[in-house]
Amino acid sequence: MVNLTEFEQKMLNGQAGEFKQKALQFIVNYADVLGAKDLCEISRATLFIGAQHYLEGFTTDDYNEIFSKFYLNSDKPIPIGQFDESCAVQTCVAACVTRDFATVHLSKEFFDKNNNFYAITREAGASEVHTCTPYFSGWIPLPGEHFVTTESSNVLLCNSVFGACGNADGIEAAVCSAICGRTPRWGLHIKAERYGNVVFTIQCPSQTSFDWDVIGYTIGRFLPRAGKPVIAGNFKRPDIKKLRQCFSSLATSSNAEICHVVGITPEARTVDDALGGKEPAAYFAITQKDYEDTRRLVCDPGSGPVDFVSIGCPHLAIEEIRDIARYLQGKKVKQGVELWIWTTKSNQALADYNGFTKTIEESGAHLLDSSCPICMKHEAHKHAKAMVLSGIKQAKGLRAQTAATVYCGETLTCIDAAILGRWEAPA
Repeated sequence: MVNLTEFEQKMLNGQAGEFKQKALQFIVNYADVLGAKDLCEISRATLFIGAQHYLEGFTTDDYNEIFSKFYLNSDKPIPIGQFDESCAVQTCVAACVTRDFATVHLSKEFFDKNNNFYAITREAGASEVHTCTPYFSGWIPLPGEHFVTTESSNVLLCNSVFGACGNADGIEAAVCSAICGRTPRWGLHIKAERYGNVVFTIQCPSQTSFDWDVIGYTIGRFLPRAGKPVIAGNFKRPDIKKLRQCFSSLATSSNAEICHVVGITPEARTVDDALGGKEPAAYFAITQKDYEDTRRLVCDPGSGPVDFVSIGCPHLAIEEIRDIARYLQGKKVKQGVELWIWTTKSNQALADYNGFTKTIEESGAHLLDSSCPICMKHEAHKHAKAMVLSGIKQAKGLRAQTAATVYCGETLTCIDAAILGRWEAPA
């Protein structure tokens, strides 16, 4: 039995309208299944909504009907009302770009459908941001703040860097939480559940973003089920961009939702802090051999011609776009090769303003926002014969969607492949 406040009970009784009632009923049922005793208020949410491919089973384009059935578990269409007014709600990465749909080989019909769905949720109070890196657009929960998100790397980053509290609840639960402003108080919303229990030391390169991508995936390979990793030492201090890569790949190879990085995570000033004074269940050292094993797992062997290069999984920060523009200055992408560079809508606007977009596009590359090849799925990349990707999460995700060769590596190495039309295997 979930204990509800007077405010929550009134909402459950329908006094705030059927839209919020149905959402809260979903959350109460979810809390019952989890064994949560009560609910906690959330102040931030990112939602994987719009014309996403998980809705392809619906034969109707009536978003009101789709929303009711899929998110609210209601066969009766319920008019879409307002998301919780005290919750900062915004969209996660989209299934289509918001401009230049022809560049990514998607149809005008799908482009319009996606925009129409988002127009409805925008009216309901969900800001259109369309990114997997919301913290680059000002969505930053503070320590102790409760949030929901449908982006696995964002769950890890918000818990591990910002000290905020959230779980990987899933799409429907996140949407319902954003509507009613509540989520079950369980898992990482509870202090006692946040301590680490598996310690990792780093005995491999940790200088670059790709190093941290490899480290994250490798930690996930070794992490026991229900493990909460603690990265304890012997690493070069990462910035938020390197941790973004680490957490995106860690979420790909494991079910981790928090990763204590000693000296960075607010709750991990020391290893003892991170462990809550307890002994860890296991110790691991990430060696050079482990690093190389992961590289072989995520990147096809050898060298060869390529025709498709995608950079920006997760979406890039503005300084990364600047660096790419500088690198591309005076260079040309080889004819017959596509180079897509992905970022947030806000960072694309900044790139336009700073002249980075112009430089990038003069090279033959495209600076794109709001989506990525994984989320656009097969239609966007089915023509590719050999892909080069800068993110391990993207590489692993696309392997399930394509028979093409998949290479993965450092950003500038990927750009070199686009310029040469060829991937050269690292020495």
